Amino acid sequence: MNNHLGSCLCGTVSFAIQGEFDSFYVCHCHHCQKDTGSAHGANLFSQSAKLVWLSGPDKVTSFTLPDTRHSKSFCKLCGSALPNTQISGLLVVPAGCLDTEISMLPTAQIFSSSKASWTVELESVAQFDGLPK
Repeated sequence: MNNHLGSCLCGTVSFAIQGEFDSFYVCHCHHCQKDTGSAHGANLFSQSAKLVWLSGPDKVTSFTLPDTRHSKSFCKLCGSALPNTQISGLLVVPAGCLDTEISMLPTAQIFSSSKASWTVELESVAQFDGLPK
């Protein structure tokens, strides 16, 4: 059984995931673009893994967009995305909040018809290991 550790940006909230992930989707829908402030969401999904809050569970809040299945949990202090259990029977874990490496590659990109136009040719854009000088 795999165990993964994760936390928010400010370190107030930490958690463990006990079990396996079933899938890993990179989602380009407009809801994910809005809630990440980026081109896509990157979430791991599991129907069997268990979420254990190690610290700061009282600092976690959730939001579900009315009339949709789009839901997210986040730290009340720093706003970092955190694991979500608002969809019955499904654990959704934002890949970026994990502190341990995951071995699985994304299963698929979804809602690709909504891809941000500026992401199409990212491989051809200059890359730096840190901030450019």
